Amino acid sequence: MPFVKDFEPVSLENTNLFMPIKVGNTQLAHRVVMPPLTRMRASHPGNVPNKQWAAEYYRQRAQRPGTMIITEGTFISPQAGGYNNAPGIWSDEQVAQWKNILLAIHDKKSFAWVQLWALGRASFPDAMARDGLRYDSASDAVYMEDTANAAKVPAHTLTKDDIKQYVKEYVHAAKNAVFLAGADGVEIHSANGYLLNQFLDPRSNTRNDEYGGSIENRARFTLEVVDAVSDAIGHDRVGLRLSPYGTFNSMSGGAEPHIVAQYAYVLGELERRAKAGKRLAFVHLVEPRVTDLTLDEGEGDYDEGSNDFAYSIWKGPIVKAGNFALHPDAVKEKVKRDRTLIAYGRFFIANPDLVDRLEKGLPLNKYDRATFYTMSAEGYIDYPTYGEAVELGWDKN
Repeated sequence: MPFVKDFEPVSLENTNLFMPIKVGNTQLAHRVVMPPLTRMRASHPGNVPNKQWAAEYYRQRAQRPGTMIITEGTFISPQAGGYNNAPGIWSDEQVAQWKNILLAIHDKKSFAWVQLWALGRASFPDAMARDGLRYDSASDAVYMEDTANAAKVPAHTLTKDDIKQYVKEYVHAAKNAVFLAGADGVEIHSANGYLLNQFLDPRSNTRNDEYGGSIENRARFTLEVVDAVSDAIGHDRVGLRLSPYGTFNSMSGGAEPHIVAQYAYVLGELERRAKAGKRLAFVHLVEPRVTDLTLDEGEGDYDEGSNDFAYSIWKGPIVKAGNFALHPDAVKEKVKRDRTLIAYGRFFIANPDLVDRLEKGLPLNKYDRATFYTMSAEGYIDYPTYGEAVELGWDKN
């Protein structure tokens, strides 16, 4: 597999990207972050993290000491799932394997945050029906309507009791991650069109109770999860991911005139808690540079909006994700704001030593999209470091 062509690497060594920063209760050596990257290698049934390759995969990418690693999305319960090969963290067997993975990260003196995930209407209805589970949604608006009808699974609008149960499941998963598996913290996934995002977005939330209708009500579920998880494991062990301009999974993105107001309210509530002594470790924002995760780099960017409003509201660390690997000049500008960290997704898959390459301005391995979600070691733990690639003669291709 070759290096990326038609790309001139730039050393970022003398930028804020390589300044240390404190995030929650961890002291990072630099500001390059590995974000959540779904890889679909967990075993089914059971949603157990891969016992053959996962620990090695994370160990490789944690090789630069002081790196912040946010794990792939991890289901908080069976009801929160719906993908056969994504991991969970509700069972003893799952926790045992996560412990091995997190030890591999810590052995490299890096830091591990487990992303807590609930799919809602983005789940596969036929998989939910097979397992005797509901097909959940914020309201009756159905995402995969044809598939749901074929599987004879009606969309289930969450009741208030259902919401309370989900909150309990987030807490249980967070405790498992931190107290049993040994994570440094958790990231609550409220982005990319999954369950919590479905409540935030007016396109998917048409409720008329206290969880719908107004900006404040649509944010209630996310903030209840934040509060409950913070109380359970400590606010400085909790981060929150948001995607204000995202359209993946049929979210509104920039087409909604009040979308900035919605997310400004959430961030304002987080800052209000921070001023009361409960500041979260970080907020993780998907940039408008990437609105749909299925598109290639440079496609689907939204250039009529910005996440810069977040800095005037939330005063803690901000992780930014969105097509940065091939745009070092954009990174230089972003990290001028001292609270900024940069997450690199697809190129962290292909470059286990990505931090070193960014620092030194070395060529990047090209990723193989065809193996992102295959149940194999190929495209998972076989990407070479730069030194190994040179030994293979890639620099001469």
